[in-house]
Amino acid sequence: MDRKVDIRTYNREAWNKQVDLGENPWTKPVSPEIIARARQGEFEVLLTEKKSVPMDWFPPLQGLELLALACGGGQQGPVFAAAGAIVTVYDNSPRQLDRDREVAARENLTNLRTVEGDARDLSSFAANTFGLVFHPVSNLFIPEIRPVWKEAFRVLRPGGILLAGCMNPIFYLFDSDKAEKGQIDVRYKLPYADIDNPEVYDRQVSNNWPLEYGHSLTDQLGGQTDAGFHIVGFYEDHHGGTIISEFTPTYIATRAIKPLK
Repeated sequence: MDRKVDIRTYNREAWNKQVDLGENPWTKPVSPEIIARARQGEFEVLLTEKKSVPMDWFPPLQGLELLALACGGGQQGPVFAAAGAIVTVYDNSPRQLDRDREVAARENLTNLRTVEGDARDLSSFAANTFGLVFHPVSNLFIPEIRPVWKEAFRVLRPGGILLAGCMNPIFYLFDSDKAEKGQIDVRYKLPYADIDNPEVYDRQVSNNWPLEYGHSLTDQLGGQTDAGFHIVGFYEDHHGGTIISEFTPTYIATRAIKPLK
């Protein structure tokens, strides 16, 4: 297959397809019961796959301007809105944003809005707009992530918080098909990109799956500090469905602060 493709356009359509298929867990809206608990201040949300974000990572949410960055799917954004935040869900996939609008309409969450766009370009928002940027594992679908950190820093107020989830690049060393069958095969170089590996690229495209990137820790962590953030919290998590997680964590999550000065 021809690997000359606009990644943003391709991944937008791939995620739209995932929503329409209804099988991907990250496209399934939260239940009314979860929203009801969030309205009482009781909630759990994910930056990575399994481990919930520690509650002490969050500032008070009531009235907080919150950007749910590359975070469509009707999950975290509506929970934050139910907990009292003023939420903007920003995502590249219109169908993922539809999920957030569905939950907002169902639960009368008038404090949630959606905006379609590229996480590398937040020019639709003024500087110093938000108190919290919540960015779950999604920058693996973006070719360059340093612009994401720079834009997140710009739109946060001084003292604002960035909560981010990333895929540990070590995950992309291995042949994922074999790993799902219980075999460890070191195959690919890092940093990684599906588009650079014809057999993986052809598989992803033929299945209408999003294309992925395994970004270096220099860009994931160093990119945050180079943008001006102070990283003050960190944890790791494990990927499901593959033997790789029996040997190493495959996700990282960070809590970073934009300094007051």
